Amino acid sequence: MQKKLTYPVFILILVFINLYGCSHLPAVQVSSVSSEKTSSDAIYHYSLGVLLRLDGKIEEATNELKQAVAADPGSSYLMTELVSLYTEQGDLNQAISLGEEMLSKNPDNIELHLIMGGLYLNIHENKKAITEHKKVIELDPKNLMAHLYLAITYAEEKRFDKSEETFKKMLKIDPDNIMGIYYYGKVLAKMSRLEDAEKMFKKAISLNPYFEMALFDLTALYEKQEKLDKSIEVYRNYLEINPARINLRVKMGELLIKEKKYEEAQKEFQEVLKVDPDNRDVRIMLGLLYYDMRRFDSAAIEFSTVLKKDITDDKVRYLLATAYEEKGENKLAMEEYQNISISSELYDNSQVHAAMILKKEGKIAEAINIIKEDIKKKNDQVPFYLYLASLYEDAKDIAAAENILSEGIKIAPRNIELHYSLGVIYEKTNRLAESVKEMEMVLNIDPDNAEALNFIGYSYADRGMNLEEAEKMIVKALKIKPDNGYLIDSLGWVHFKKNKLSSAVKYLKQALELLPDDVNIIEHMGDVYVKLNKTKEAQEMYNRVLKIDPKNSSVQKKLEDLTKQK
Repeated sequence: MQKKLTYPVFILILVFINLYGCSHLPAVQVSSVSSEKTSSDAIYHYSLGVLLRLDGKIEEATNELKQAVAADPGSSYLMTELVSLYTEQGDLNQAISLGEEMLSKNPDNIELHLIMGGLYLNIHENKKAITEHKKVIELDPKNLMAHLYLAITYAEEKRFDKSEETFKKMLKIDPDNIMGIYYYGKVLAKMSRLEDAEKMFKKAISLNPYFEMALFDLTALYEKQEKLDKSIEVYRNYLEINPARINLRVKMGELLIKEKKYEEAQKEFQEVLKVDPDNRDVRIMLGLLYYDMRRFDSAAIEFSTVLKKDITDDKVRYLLATAYEEKGENKLAMEEYQNISISSELYDNSQVHAAMILKKEGKIAEAINIIKEDIKKKNDQVPFYLYLASLYEDAKDIAAAENILSEGIKIAPRNIELHYSLGVIYEKTNRLAESVKEMEMVLNIDPDNAEALNFIGYSYADRGMNLEEAEKMIVKALKIKPDNGYLIDSLGWVHFKKNKLSSAVKYLKQALELLPDDVNIIEHMGDVYVKLNKTKEAQEMYNRVLKIDPKNSSVQKKLEDLTKQK
């Protein structure tokens, strides 16, 4: 079984090709073969192999070179070239086996030691790789590739001091060696020496402004440090010299969005579309950008353009529908939602959205019918049961809401949302025991469900019963969600019911800091002040409720009673 080339051998080959072109790869020359007094058959097959290799036909080139080696098995040059071809083809087992055989016969073959070092590194035999690289340096002290491989191997071993020492030796030989500078930067980044890594990547880019790997690493470095403005600057500089690299323009657009520079991001995406008007991904990104900018007309245009190219694209259809919905074009939104395929992962959401539109228009009965039909088509989708129950509640049909949730539980007996929603229904109809039973079922499924713990605890506290148990449950919920204002309010309410008024005030003030406009918490604070005989403070709280909720009759009554007491 062949092993695939991995970092860094294959990557280094690609990098050298990208940076310098094929002419900088080790040359294959017929003269080298001839100098060994190779047979004419070997030269013939070798020559064919060279031509096939240049034509990119690596497997056929390998076969020709095998025949060349068979014709002249004593040629170290041919054997080395065959090892190189096996490596290029990704057949590491053959390459290593043949390379080891050749090194036993030709221990001073520098090129072969170098190839073997890279192969060992790729199969993570780092100690062998280090030995090979050191051997090359021993035979050729200024061999830059050996220094580079050795430095990388030390880094793989996390021997960063040795890696850095080797890079410095390499760069002393050739201070402007772009690969040494680049990989030194990568190692420095691994060492968390980010400023030094930045200098190396910048230097590599200064030596070759088209060196995209260094550019990507530099921008990744900035993004890691959340210096998005610097990443954007790097992309801008590169695009000035190579404006055709639209993938980089897209990346810059994404960074501009993160920086909330929406207008600039829009311009970048539009530049891409000038060059590639059918770029689906960019049109979608531009549409989403317009959506975030609340330019729903423009968003709809982009999504429609994409959808015309592929009318089966349900994700884009869903986005188009949401844009229409935001525009208030409910009819168009409904059409798009209803055209989403039943097999789509977005079908459930689309149907719920369609029902929500009808609900907004006051057509509750029609909304109910849509979801009921959906349940007939797909009776295993929990969102349908949950939303249908909420629609029944809107229609004041609590019994129907209870029934549909019970049906859903039969389909999905361990679904937390269904049990929780049914528990809420039971509580609204003053069936505390049944309500608690459903919440206990939630806790049986998820013992750390803070909402269910709080629900039971608050329900007990509100009725002035089981206060010790109520407090334990709410305290447990707060350990799970310590900064939740609603839970802190519940704890304050338990203390109020236990007549611990000073601690009740303390907790309710904390809750109000987190949720300053929550009318229930404000009302609770008013009730505590009443019990503390702080009439003025209580009135302030009740008036504060009525500013937010002028029709709150229970608070109006409390305020009137306080006024009468005066």
